[in-house]
Amino acid sequence: MHFSYLGAQTARRNEAVNHRSQDGSQADPKADQKAAGTLTMTTFDKREEAFEKKFALDEEQKFKAEARRNKLLGLWVAEKLGMSGEAANAYAKEVIAAEFEEAGDADVVRKVMGDLLAKGIAVVEQEILARMDELMAVATAQVKAGV
Repeated sequence: MHFSYLGAQTARRNEAVNHRSQDGSQADPKADQKAAGTLTMTTFDKREEAFEKKFALDEEQKFKAEARRNKLLGLWVAEKLGMSGEAANAYAKEVIAAEFEEAGDADVVRKVMGDLLAKGIAVVEQEILARMDELMAVATAQVKAGV
């Protein structure tokens, strides 16, 4: 029998199991498991699954830490711009949103430098990058602590 749809393997396994049970013979349960494709996971499979879960968790934490860093950077720049309270929080959200314009930190640096220069505040790119590195360490610690 030829199967061309996505569930072909499942259909073949089910057919094989049903065929054996219709015979009335008492088949070996392990043989039924093999036919149904439900053998227990090997140690390698478990390790692979654990590595995949750890990778996903690490990527999620990295994303959260970068967003937190950008928020902290936004609050720092807002202070330099003379903002406080709700205006500072709104500016921090703009800095977070700038991250999604393109990959990497260049868009965040460009936005922050542009805003500072527009207000006449002299700042060099290295100062912003150094501050971003400092804030990344703080943000990573906060995310890992669940703050």
